[in-house]
Amino acid sequence: MVNIEDLKAEAKRILKGGNVKYIIGYERPSNAWKANPVFARTPEDVDRLVWDPSCIHNLVRFVVDEKRRKAKEKPVDSRPIGVVVKGCDSRGIVVLIQEKFIERMDVFLIGVSCESTGVVDERKLAKKTVGTTVLKVKFGERMNYVVTTEDGILDIPAADIIADRCLECIASFPVVSDHLLGEKSKRDVPKPFQSVEKMESLPTKGKWDFWEDQLRKCVRCYACRSVCPMCYCDECVVDTINFAVTPETTAEEKAQRIKWLEKSPADSENIFYHLVRAIHLAGRCIDCGECERACPVNIPLRMLNKKMEKEAKELFGYDVGFDAEKPALMSCYLDGDPGDFIR
Repeated sequence: MVNIEDLKAEAKRILKGGNVKYIIGYERPSNAWKANPVFARTPEDVDRLVWDPSCIHNLVRFVVDEKRRKAKEKPVDSRPIGVVVKGCDSRGIVVLIQEKFIERMDVFLIGVSCESTGVVDERKLAKKTVGTTVLKVKFGERMNYVVTTEDGILDIPAADIIADRCLECIASFPVVSDHLLGEKSKRDVPKPFQSVEKMESLPTKGKWDFWEDQLRKCVRCYACRSVCPMCYCDECVVDTINFAVTPETTAEEKAQRIKWLEKSPADSENIFYHLVRAIHLAGRCIDCGECERACPVNIPLRMLNKKMEKEAKELFGYDVGFDAEKPALMSCYLDGDPGDFIR
């Protein structure tokens, strides 16, 4: 079990030594049960840090933001930033290193193990606590969560309200860290791709109808892209924002900056946007589930990305985010890879 005092002690140590610019972790807001991201810049700020099942957010997104911020700094503070990472978060760091977006020295990782449970699913918890207000959620001692509400304390089995991604997670501890808190043990997951089985059982037309119905709901708010640590392009290929066509725009300029789709949430545009994004995440998505959590219309985006993860595993034996020395899936080709159709 992770001891929060140990986490605070390590955070204070590296801040006092000036070893990092700041530490990104979690804090308890005054008016809600769910933890928020917090930037601890002084040893005194560290006292705000928490670690419990409400620490849902993937903080690696802030690493991407820091890279962009550092590019504009004058003078540049070259110190790393400290990041509190769960298992899935740490795999995101590995992918960013694989793709040369960051260097390992850019981050100091304080790893926290989820051990035998994981983080809470907000929607599942809401169904279990109808009619009352949740005040706090913490890890129990018997594969359970202790939920404090205005009406008393509930003892809820972790399996009832745990996030779906945690049910299928094969790395409940950080795969890379500078300081690890909690146990380093792999969880037994007999069906790591169970969430896609129902969809896979549908006939081809049934699959198309399912996704057509789901993606029709999309309002193109781009929350999925904004929250994803793997979406770090300065400009999205399917959302050109810097190129305005004017009467003076030449044909050559138009040809070099193709506009792939319109911004309007038409069905065909939505399908194109999400399929392109899913392909761009193949071999890169670390199943943190942030895209689905942030979606305001509840599109099962995690299922789409999980299917791509399954294909990478079954076709190429590729597990995402476990080895920074290993080339990214889309950047290498092995003679043994299936691909007779291109020969």
